Amino acid sequence: MVLSKKCRKCVLILLDGLGDRSYAELNHQTPLEAAHTPTLDALAAAGANGLYHAGRPGLPLPGENAHFAMFGYRPSEFPGRGAIEALGAGISMGADDVAVIARFGHLVEKSDGLFLESVPLSVSEAEAKELMSVAGGFEKDGIAIRFHRVQGLSGILTLKGVVSPYITDSDPILGGRHLSAVKPWAAFARHPSAIRTAAVIRTYLTHVFQKLKNHPINRARQKADKPPVTGMMTQRAGRLKTVPFFRERYGLSGICVASGIIYRGLSAYIGLDFHPMADTHDPGADLAARIDAARDLLGQYEFIHVHTQTPDKAGHAKDPVAKKAVIESLDRGLETAIAPLMADPEVLIVVTADHSTPSSGPLMHSGEPVPLAFHGDGIRRDRVAHFNEIEAGAGALGHLRGKELMLMILNHLDRIKLRGLMDTPSDQLYWPGDYEHFRLS
Repeated sequence: MVLSKKCRKCVLILLDGLGDRSYAELNHQTPLEAAHTPTLDALAAAGANGLYHAGRPGLPLPGENAHFAMFGYRPSEFPGRGAIEALGAGISMGADDVAVIARFGHLVEKSDGLFLESVPLSVSEAEAKELMSVAGGFEKDGIAIRFHRVQGLSGILTLKGVVSPYITDSDPILGGRHLSAVKPWAAFARHPSAIRTAAVIRTYLTHVFQKLKNHPINRARQKADKPPVTGMMTQRAGRLKTVPFFRERYGLSGICVASGIIYRGLSAYIGLDFHPMADTHDPGADLAARIDAARDLLGQYEFIHVHTQTPDKAGHAKDPVAKKAVIESLDRGLETAIAPLMADPEVLIVVTADHSTPSSGPLMHSGEPVPLAFHGDGIRRDRVAHFNEIEAGAGALGHLRGKELMLMILNHLDRIKLRGLMDTPSDQLYWPGDYEHFRLS
């Protein structure tokens, strides 16, 4: 009798924003349905499938919140994207500091408030540095603001003093809309720190607008018939919190293989190591390189998160045909890299997405669930033959939500603890726990 080996390590392949809606130009299919994906289909056919939503069906989540939920963390533990991006950018933050995402745009003063014009902005590096220098240091009512440039016309504000992250955004996200007033959240409407922080941000944004609207570079741009860069918008304030690290919560050593400051910052926040990978013009080759890196890391880590942003970016371009092409490129990249992982009986492969990104309409993300596939030794095999949003719904995994993804991963790694067992004072999810050895009295 040949005993099966058990999966001991997990490679989670995350195709960001993969889910979508159906489109007439794709014969009323989603880009994933319409795409030629023999590698993903083979993986689905050899494993168990289902649907996944990091929150609740119908509720759109940004990538950082979706990943946070996928990794089994509670919404109350999330520090805000501003804090995550500050971590990822290497910006030093004190325990009480607040970080806010900021970007510049073509703002116009109207009788009913500031308005973001919907025009593409292209500035030289010299222009960007000069224009953003006006946003440098600012201080009022005991709150000190500093602008840190990250890339292009965007950056992060750090606020020091008696400050609060519970303030609303000013950034309308889409052009052709008014900026929103910066106010305390309703639950913090009477908190002095939130009231003061909102007031100082309003004053600061007004200061930046007044300095930029007559800036010599903007006057020169207007003479050259180029849109001026006249103001700053803010969003998603955050403050760091203390949360259990991933290893402490799940008993697994983990690493994230990805690009971008968001995933670097998120990894730092929950205690995953980070393996940076560059993005090129070839999504498939990039994904293949990341899976190759993951295979090399299997000797050191038990949980490897492999991430690609390209389906999400294609969805934001609002071109379903282009998104289909990106998905096909990713599948070709998988073909060259995933076979050794599929052949390794000690590796559990999980393929899914963090959310759906519609390739048309005004929404950045939408609330439909995404396909999910598990492949590995001992995984139930269902009758699903294609990896997409429609067929996955008939699979053996059913519809998983939030933390249930990590529970299923622990389950298939034979690391999940039987409820009721207590080998440690804290009720750890994994077994055996990090327990103290019994010693004779």
